[in-house]
Amino acid sequence: MKGIHARILASAGLAAIAFAGMPAYAQDAAQSGDAKAASDNANPEIVVTAQFRQQNLQDTPLAITAVNAAEMEQRGQTNVSQLANQAPNVTLKPQGQELGPGIIAYIRGVGQTDPNFALEPGVGMYLDDVYLPTLTGSLLDLADVERVEVLRGPQGTLSGRNSLGGSIKVYSTKPKGDNSGSVEVTVGSMNRIDAKAYFDVALSDNLAMRVSGATKNHDGYVRLLDYAQTHPGSNVPTNASGANPTLGWQGGQSFAAGKVALRWTPTPTVEVNLTGDYTRERDEPGAAVATYANASAVFAGPSATGGPRPWLMGTDGNPVRLNCQFVAYGVNSCDTLTGYDRRFISYSNYADNAPRDSQMAYKPYASPPHSNLDNYGAALTIDVDLTDSLKLKSISAWRHYTSDWSFVSDGAPVMNQLLDQGQENTQWSQEIRLSGKAANNTINYTVGGFYFHTKGLFTGRIDLNYAGIDFLHGPDPTPATSKALFANVSWEFVPGATINAGLRESWDKKDYSYLRHNPDGTDIQGPCTFFLQLAGVVPGPLLAGPTGLGNQPNCLLFGLNGTSAHFQTSRTDWRVALDYRFSPGFMAYAQVSTGYRGGGVNPRPFYPSQEQVFTPETITAYEVGFKSDLFDRMLRFNVSAFYNDYKNIILQASYCADLAALGQASPCLRPTNTGSAHVKGFEVETSLHPVDGLSIDGALSYLDFKYTSVDTASTGVTANMVTPYTPKWKWSFGIQYEIQSVLGGTLTPRFDGSYQSHIYSDALNVDSQIVSSTNVAKTLTPVGPINLDGGGGPLATLVASNRINGYFLGNARLTWRQDTDKPLSVSLEVQNVFNKYYYLSKYSQFNAAGAISAAPGMPRTWAVTLRKDF
Repeated sequence: MKGIHARILASAGLAAIAFAGMPAYAQDAAQSGDAKAASDNANPEIVVTAQFRQQNLQDTPLAITAVNAAEMEQRGQTNVSQLANQAPNVTLKPQGQELGPGIIAYIRGVGQTDPNFALEPGVGMYLDDVYLPTLTGSLLDLADVERVEVLRGPQGTLSGRNSLGGSIKVYSTKPKGDNSGSVEVTVGSMNRIDAKAYFDVALSDNLAMRVSGATKNHDGYVRLLDYAQTHPGSNVPTNASGANPTLGWQGGQSFAAGKVALRWTPTPTVEVNLTGDYTRERDEPGAAVATYANASAVFAGPSATGGPRPWLMGTDGNPVRLNCQFVAYGVNSCDTLTGYDRRFISYSNYADNAPRDSQMAYKPYASPPHSNLDNYGAALTIDVDLTDSLKLKSISAWRHYTSDWSFVSDGAPVMNQLLDQGQENTQWSQEIRLSGKAANNTINYTVGGFYFHTKGLFTGRIDLNYAGIDFLHGPDPTPATSKALFANVSWEFVPGATINAGLRESWDKKDYSYLRHNPDGTDIQGPCTFFLQLAGVVPGPLLAGPTGLGNQPNCLLFGLNGTSAHFQTSRTDWRVALDYRFSPGFMAYAQVSTGYRGGGVNPRPFYPSQEQVFTPETITAYEVGFKSDLFDRMLRFNVSAFYNDYKNIILQASYCADLAALGQASPCLRPTNTGSAHVKGFEVETSLHPVDGLSIDGALSYLDFKYTSVDTASTGVTANMVTPYTPKWKWSFGIQYEIQSVLGGTLTPRFDGSYQSHIYSDALNVDSQIVSSTNVAKTLTPVGPINLDGGGGPLATLVASNRINGYFLGNARLTWRQDTDKPLSVSLEVQNVFNKYYYLSKYSQFNAAGAISAAPGMPRTWAVTLRKDF
């Protein structure tokens, strides 16, 4: 290896040698015979199961961030996306409004944003070792969770398919039968009311039950305003039913979840765990505000009377233009609103009030704003000790979810697109592992098999005024099956030196069927009259394109209904790792591993020409690192460096450049094998307990992403761009101090800070594209043509960007905890202490639809939590 990646790996190797050569105080501590607590200030031992057996985190030759329940409580973390603040080179964010109740997940530049069943996530999500196949339903709650393991780098042999970036494994607390329990209530900003509780009881000598539940509720923080009432004299018609200009809110939450777990130990060698869980969400749409608006907002061609065909007819009979007047805040705003915090304002009304005509025949249309999810399942895990050195584990699971959500993209009463989408998934999985030891316990091995089957349905009313279509998508069935056989072995061939090897063979297949109809359920007629005119089949004056008056409604989609696509592949992944323990307090490792993400078919073709297959993406990763516990385990310092050869990268193309000659480049939302890249970087994690009561933790990561080849002709992506949601730098720290004997308890102040550098929301990175507000349709820019005429307005030019600038967030928490076995505790927390305004995600369609929206993070909030254990 040459260049910077070689220097990164070499630097980590030199650091490992340097640390190994130190007269490590950790070695002295370990040799004293106390393996768990070398001193009162020692870092605790953390047990993980990343290699199919229980191991100390510091003995595992993998880059892992492990977080236990106490740490999550100290930081006030309530869902899995918040863990990314402390995990280097990990990005986890709630999905934007456009993609519903789910998560965006990227690790080391590998991931996915789209939850559609046709695509696979690049980061594997697991709940109690049960694989979750889509991003929808994977924004997991952390109530009654024992620990979370975030594994970075490909887990192809350990976790299987779709974990080439890494995996996130959430483990629930098992029943203990100790008749314990807890009740917790939180109140705070935005009428926040949370509650969670559990009780754990012994039903018999060998049967324990744990019941837990949680609810989270708060108001939204982006206000939906009626533009007409807040801007008297404008050309915009009102959508309010009374004098109150507030139409609703975005970003509110109404969440409830419950779980029942049974643990049965009929013999000392058999343990059976049966769980059932249910989650119900009835949320407001995700928070979204307009950051760019620029479209003439008229359909193609003249109306029957010769005038324009507006998306929204103004009060004076002229079209309402989509322009800077509807951007409440930012560089592209010319809004005059006063009396409100314009950073958190949207003029969306979730209503398409376009006049009906023979081509747009299904207007008006409205979708009540909502984001709903019902997610439930059951799992049966059986552990059998066949002998002292041979164990059998069986994991059987069934899960089901239904979700539906509404989405508008422009933050305006002028509707360029309005979607009401839904997903339904049913899955079955079975995994068998046989683990054993041999050669005087110097060999640990696991062999097993995995079976997974899912049936997914995607439905939607897809109203795209910017494209001149309004249709029913689906229900598109997407059955898929995955099978795998795997083997992993660890051999300590000399004392302190262990070689780890793994092999996994996978077989995947997936089918996708396309169903497309008019909104009333009738068949779409075609071909478009316009195309027949071009072919000389139909005489008469040429129509204004395939969406002009005189064409059949949705005729662009003719030919898609009833078609199907099939994808099938097999894959072999492998891993080889070598680790050496130089001393009880210092271990170094090096490994090479592979992973893959399954291919598939484009689930959203707008033309038959876009009905295309994409192949699996693959990765070969080289990693070195060390893990150290120094100074009597007072300091934990772990470092990893990696170099990834990343091929056939699957990213979503928002412009199908290769179809431009056919006039079918836009609209486009096509998964495409964009290119290949070399990805390199390093990660540092540390934890320090310098004096009694004081603890400090920190993390730092760097990532350099470079395309080595890229299909610019098909996607517009160029070699200097990076994958979405991939910051070059991330760092975080936390500090807390326990003050003893305060009112009969311990008072603990804590502060957490985290920073990420800038990211992009799309594969086609756009830092700053200047666009004229009087732009003429089809004007070419470096990132593709602008498909719509500009919207005019007071600003002569606008700035289009899908860049999210870097930001630092600070959170503070003060906890008093009673010094008893069953304590009472009270906590006061402030999230986003410095009231930073920042974006979590963006939805950019400035070239196709004339709009960009962004999901702002929550402003500064406070909360008080009361908890009682019993």
